[in-house]
Amino acid sequence: MAAVDKEALKNAVMEALKPIQDPEIRIGIVDLGLVYDVIASDEGEVTVKMTLTTPACPYGEMLLSMTHRAAEDVEGVTKVEVVLVWEPVWDPAEMASDLAKDQLGIW
Repeated sequence: MAAVDKEALKNAVMEALKPIQDPEIRIGIVDLGLVYDVIASDEGEVTVKMTLTTPACPYGEMLLSMTHRAAEDVEGVTKVEVVLVWEPVWDPAEMASDLAKDQLGIW
């Protein structure tokens, strides 16, 4: 089996995650800055490091599941692990895209 282009796979996974919206805020998890990193191996295994807006997010399990499914559906992905992290603490003023900041009324 040939090694995959890890950067291309990472970019494809990030694109696949863009449509996933936080149901409470109705902004995409990528624009919110909730996806901290996507790591791809030569074998197509992908790890998505992400956080939630708060530890008590009522949609946390749903967002993790949606993230897993979206990454799993990307061509070339052979295995997915979604890792929930709390460091650094999510800060929309620092981590959200300009579009999300406009929608959240930040700035």
